Amino acid sequence: MSKQFNSVQEWPKRAVVTAGMPYGNKALHFGHVGGVFVPADAFARFLRDRIGADNVRFVSGTDCYGSPINEGYRKLVEAGEFQGSIADYVRRNHDVQKATLDAYHISLDVYQGSALDECGESHQLVTNEFIQALYENGWLKLDSTLQFYDTQARTFLNGRQVQGYCPVQGCKSEKAYADECDLGHQFEPQDLLKPVSTLTQTVPEMRPVDNWYFDLPAFVEYLRTYVDSLDADPRVRDVVAQTCREFLVPPIIFIKNELYDQYLAVADQLPEHVYREAAKGKQSFELEFASVELRDQARPVLGAAGIRYRTGKALVPFRITGNIEWGVKAPVMDQVEGLTVWCWPESLWAPISFTRACNIMRGMPQESWRDFWCSEDSQVYQFIGQDNLYFYGVAQPAMFKAVQSAANDPDADRAQGRWPLRQTRLVANHHILFGKKKASSSGAVKPPSADELLEHYTPEQLRAHWLALGLDQKSVGFSPKPFEADEAKRNDPRVADPALKEGALLTNVFNRLARSCFYEVQKSFDGRMPLGTPTPRYVDRAHEVMASYEALMQGVELHGVMSLMDAYIREANKVWVEGIKRAEKEGDRELRRQLLVDCFFLLRICALLMHPVVPAGCQKICDQLGFDAERFFSWDAAFDGMEELCTPQQVECGFKELEPLPPRFDFFEKHPSQFK
Repeated sequence: MSKQFNSVQEWPKRAVVTAGMPYGNKALHFGHVGGVFVPADAFARFLRDRIGADNVRFVSGTDCYGSPINEGYRKLVEAGEFQGSIADYVRRNHDVQKATLDAYHISLDVYQGSALDECGESHQLVTNEFIQALYENGWLKLDSTLQFYDTQARTFLNGRQVQGYCPVQGCKSEKAYADECDLGHQFEPQDLLKPVSTLTQTVPEMRPVDNWYFDLPAFVEYLRTYVDSLDADPRVRDVVAQTCREFLVPPIIFIKNELYDQYLAVADQLPEHVYREAAKGKQSFELEFASVELRDQARPVLGAAGIRYRTGKALVPFRITGNIEWGVKAPVMDQVEGLTVWCWPESLWAPISFTRACNIMRGMPQESWRDFWCSEDSQVYQFIGQDNLYFYGVAQPAMFKAVQSAANDPDADRAQGRWPLRQTRLVANHHILFGKKKASSSGAVKPPSADELLEHYTPEQLRAHWLALGLDQKSVGFSPKPFEADEAKRNDPRVADPALKEGALLTNVFNRLARSCFYEVQKSFDGRMPLGTPTPRYVDRAHEVMASYEALMQGVELHGVMSLMDAYIREANKVWVEGIKRAEKEGDRELRRQLLVDCFFLLRICALLMHPVVPAGCQKICDQLGFDAERFFSWDAAFDGMEELCTPQQVECGFKELEPLPPRFDFFEKHPSQFK
């Protein structure tokens, strides 16, 4: 009787996996690939194996809009290093990104862009409908706010054309832009400290402009309940709820203790507020207001009195539109024309646009995207960096709620409405550090590009290493030996390469297990893989490992998956080593036959479970066995032996003919540079 694999984990019927959107102004560095795309790809591949490839959409694309792209294009054109339109510039960078992702075996169902091809067309349509829904439900407000203006260049400045110091209390970033710093804090442009125009290096003025804003502060209570649910969900990483909760606080102004007397002189001119003296060891006291509007009324009073202050992380209206020409066109509302959409809001619903385009490209109905984003039996998994949790964990869930709720009844769901979106599952990773420092392509510490790494490692070596780092728990250093700053260490053969730890499992242990099985069949059984019933304890152990693996995948604990598989592959290899010694010592052909039955079964389980991690090598194993990949890597099996994959005729005769494996064949290869 077959021993069925009984899963205790619940999986959605359909799933979407997203991997953020790289800006279209540069190639990908290792943080893009190792910190987001590889984990997302491993999980998407697992879901395809687990619930069926037709039920999974893995989507991403180049973020074609935004200030960094405008700035990058402008600088290259002015330097005479690029000719063509900004669309040409984005297309060029997109093509480079796509080639890099392909080189790392990132199996996206679609990777186009927010302004490119079918996805670009879909994104404009989805943008119109989404913003219109926010507007019709009463959650958008046209407001005149201040924007930086360079009087010397005679132009309004986009977000990246202004730099200064972050005004958020406690933040030490000295690289802040018009409304956010490089550490992810959001603030009003007029709060930026020491602003300078990057165009002329002069101090810009503030001039009023009209834009649409989403009433994010109205959702503070909803978001608190939402974050509480994240806290209670063991599958959600602690950093998600912790970071999101930081923004769900009352509006506060922080003032240095030495300015207390100046504050007292104007206290009665300020809107109603609560004074809170500085906590022990703190340098500032606090003024807490009941609303952002009241806090904003206090700012000019304090400014007129010469009192410098900083603001906290309280929710502020979320800007939806802007006035730069290169952007997704905003719909005309209240006869307001000519606006484009700020890149952050539209990037939040871009995965919906991409899913829609992907389905249409598959010949599915235009509205079939709802089966993936709105159905109770579906789930969206969004892989992001922790710096972006304000957008994905605060602004996005509020907007998803808003498109199905009327402003006069924010708690009422319009479940039958056009946008009954379900909240997504956020999978936030900490940073991959370069050595011990945070690396940024625009910072002082220049990381190697993802392409440069492939000059020293195979993609599977890097995939395995990055997944083992444990980025779900903390920021972790990546220290590839070829990029070691100390030349003596870099060239010393006695110094191990930390990036090859997991690669050795592949090229040595896993390789040895696979080759041993195939070569022994050729040597002792004329290329015929013997079929039969594996030893029960190995079947029991396989099911135990699969259950642990599934539980780890439920929490997207990929470092745990790597640790589990390291132990199991070594365990399987030990079965082979000890078994073949015994078989050869005793000269027992039946022992040898049973060993192959057992070890091919173990190899099958190892290949299935490592398929999301190192797909190319596992595909080679499948091909050498001569099985259909969709069936071989599917979890819809009993997993009680190799016979269940074979034809009735093969089972009846007791063997399966295999193609000869060439001498010294590697299922998992070393990089040519490592043969020294």
